[in-house]
Amino acid sequence: MKPLILLGLILGLSACGGPDRFGGGGGRPVASGPISDACLASGRKARSPALCGCIQAVANDTLNGADQRRAVGFYRDLQSAQDMRQSDRRRDQRFWEVYTAYAERAERVCR
Repeated sequence: MKPLILLGLILGLSACGGPDRFGGGGGRPVASGPISDACLASGRKARSPALCGCIQAVANDTLNGADQRRAVGFYRDLQSAQDMRQSDRRRDQRFWEVYTAYAERAERVCR
């Protein structure tokens, strides 16, 4: 009887899987960091620890530390994102390309 119960538990747990790191499947990745903190502190209705943690996990794989710190400002001041997007400075344009790719990936992964 014990072996059958043990086998049932093993099969049940293996069916659950774990969070699949950036694939489709088992769940969303979660991490903590500056973007997650800013997301949680924002007044946005859809924020949650799971969503903000997922957004941070994508940022960790997509943005370097300096880019993450720049992106944090967007949570406090949406106008700064618009200003960055419209900037003629090459540095801002490069950042915006990286940030846009990150945002699109976060949207896909964290739905």
